[in-house]
Amino acid sequence: MRERQNNTSRFYRIGELASLTGLSARTIDYYTSIGLLHPAKRSNGNFRLYDDDTLERIYRIEEMKAQKYTLGEIKTQLASLNRATTNATVSRKLAELQTHMTQLEREVKELEPVLEQLKPQQAKRLYRALTPSTAACIDALLLLLGKNNFM
Repeated sequence: MRERQNNTSRFYRIGELASLTGLSARTIDYYTSIGLLHPAKRSNGNFRLYDDDTLERIYRIEEMKAQKYTLGEIKTQLASLNRATTNATVSRKLAELQTHMTQLEREVKELEPVLEQLKPQQAKRLYRALTPSTAACIDALLLLLGKNNFM
C-alpha cells in the first residue's frame, strides 16, 4: 500500500484515480454506486472528488478480490471496520488481520477432509509435530468453525 507523503490530502477525479490504481473509471464508478467507495467532496463543477483514503481503500478492495472475496463480503468487512474505528492506521491493521483470519479459516476448511481421514494415532503425531502456537491457532479456528478439537 502507498504511504502518504504528508498530512495533507490530495483529491482525485475518477480518471486520475483510475490511472493511479490501474482500474477503469467505469469500475470506480461502479464501486461508488454500490457503496464500496464514497467521494470525499464535490468540485465546483460538481465532479466527484476522491481522497488518499479512497486510494488506500481501492488497494484494500483489490487485495481482497485477489483473495476471492465477493464484493458483498468486501463491503461488509469494510463497513464493520469503519464502525469499529475512525483511525485510518488502526482500520488498516484491523482489515489486514481480518483478511488474514478469514484466509486461515478457508485453509482450515480445505484441510478438514484430510484431517478427518487421519487415524487417531496419525492425528496425535501430527499435532505433536506442530509448534504450540500453531496447534493453539488450529484449535481456535476449529472451535470458531464449530468443529471438534483437532486431537
